[in-house]
Amino acid sequence: MAEGLVGGVLGDDEKPELQSAETLAGAEAFAAAVAAIASRQDPEVARKTAQFLDHQSRLLETQRQHLQDEHAARLHLLRGQAREVDIRRFGLRLRVAFQVFIALIATAIGLGVAIMIRDAVTSRSVVIDPFEIAPNVAAEVPSGKIVAAGLLDVLTRIQAANRSSAEHRALSNAWTNDIAIQVPETGISIGQLEVVLKTRFGHDQHIDGDLVRTEKGALALTVRGTGILPKSFTDEGRNLDKLLTEAGEYVYGQSQPGLWAAYLGYERFDEAIRFAQGVYASADPGERPYLLNAWANALTGKGGEGAMREALTLWRESVRLKPDYWTGYANIMFALATLGDEEGVVHAGEDMLKAAGGRPGRATGNFYQTYDQMTWDLALARAASIADMESHSGIGTVFGAENLFAALMEVQMHDLESAALRLKTTTVDEKNLADVAAAAQDRAMLAEEAADLKAAAKEWDTFAAAYADPAVSTSNTQYICYAALTYEKTGQPAKADAALNAVGKLTFVDCYRFRGDLLDSRGDWAGAQEWYAKAVKLAPSVPSGYYSWGIALARRGDLDGAAVKLKDANLKGPHWADPLKAWGDVLARQGHLREALAKYDQALKYAPNWAALKAARDAAAKQKS
Repeated sequence: MAEGLVGGVLGDDEKPELQSAETLAGAEAFAAAVAAIASRQDPEVARKTAQFLDHQSRLLETQRQHLQDEHAARLHLLRGQAREVDIRRFGLRLRVAFQVFIALIATAIGLGVAIMIRDAVTSRSVVIDPFEIAPNVAAEVPSGKIVAAGLLDVLTRIQAANRSSAEHRALSNAWTNDIAIQVPETGISIGQLEVVLKTRFGHDQHIDGDLVRTEKGALALTVRGTGILPKSFTDEGRNLDKLLTEAGEYVYGQSQPGLWAAYLGYERFDEAIRFAQGVYASADPGERPYLLNAWANALTGKGGEGAMREALTLWRESVRLKPDYWTGYANIMFALATLGDEEGVVHAGEDMLKAAGGRPGRATGNFYQTYDQMTWDLALARAASIADMESHSGIGTVFGAENLFAALMEVQMHDLESAALRLKTTTVDEKNLADVAAAAQDRAMLAEEAADLKAAAKEWDTFAAAYADPAVSTSNTQYICYAALTYEKTGQPAKADAALNAVGKLTFVDCYRFRGDLLDSRGDWAGAQEWYAKAVKLAPSVPSGYYSWGIALARRGDLDGAAVKLKDANLKGPHWADPLKAWGDVLARQGHLREALAKYDQALKYAPNWAALKAARDAAAKQKS
């Protein structure tokens, strides 16, 4: 302890900067102790010692005060240095942030330019440039933009009405993309830069022309463009809207032949056929599948003997040219179904499944509607129909309004309330026989479900009248057979036979199985079984033949035989509620209530609103308990 104190006082450290408060306190204590000892030996020594020690104490006090002040100053200095370090750090961070910000801006600009170049390279738009206006027309039509905008309106209306799956090329005015943002130090707008890039790298199709008055006073509108031969349209009545419509249809057909053929194919069947035939050889290979599809659609829309077979050939060729053309696959299945090759429908659907990579895959659900119908996956067919309608605002087709198809699926799922509501909210075009026939069929089957056979027979009469038109019978061939049993039950056997014979030499599972039901109702069980067997042989992958045979066996008390056929029907159509419900009924009659309940529960997954199914399940559950 003494060594420490002496060392501190004598300055062992070469340049002491600070003395601690503990050191000063120790010196004072030492001085007091020395003074006490000295006072006991010599008063003079004690007095001088006391003066010396007092002087030293004041010196030490002064040093302590100095040290405190110096300590405070040092703390202040350290705090200042810390703040300076913080400021330097903040400045460094600010510089880094600014550099990052500049880098981000540069990156964004680079990306923007890259995107613009990419868009330019991939651009295949139809661009309408301003038209030249002759001086003798300027008083009536002062601006070439007015003519260009009118032509654009015509093209846009056609595009909006066109539901084809062919590529819809963008349509635009030449001036609509002129965004008022300037590129630094160039004076070129972003829009102008886009135009330059698309002109240099893109594949846009530019359309322009001129409007003049002829010597006879008529208006003459000439259109020309990239890959489009100039053509003039004249009207003596000076009706500019008429000229724009004619010119717009010409331009649309020249620039997008596949889409134009599809547009014509909705109602203007002969025009669609002539157009597709005329441009097919010279059309871009990428357009040919769409031309073939539109050509085939027009053939079937027009109807007539051999129309569907001719269309089937075209659809098959479209798929050969474009193996991922799902519309072509869907139409192949539709054609096979109407031609009576229902086994072929199942195989074509399986081919599409493979090509699309399974389900869900590259082909959306609406392309499987015919396949789902054939395998009686009614819920999927209904959902696909509704999704398809929503994608194009419910616009109908030459084959009948799609809303009526959705209603048919709901009737067959025994969802009577939904089907009735859909029918009430569907506007049927009385001039469109396909719509008239589809609506009559839906109402007839709905009335049958409600046990109103008289009303059902009346609706079938409406259907039969429309069926006489080739446009209806070509696309809805087998549905006339559904009328046979209603006619038979209402005491009209001649109409029943006529309905079954209306399909001629074509073969359909429904017509075969309903003929079996008709013969069974007339007491010809042997003949009935023969036709049930024919139905199964005709399309072994389709469940409906097995189902009708199983129902007939159950009616005749052959429960074991019925169970076998209904099991087969369920195997071929696992999502069809009717075979499951009938199988459950058979099991319940056999006393196998637990198994029956399991079948009823399965059936409810696919027909959740089927009242008879719910009643059967409740009865089995009560009996089991």
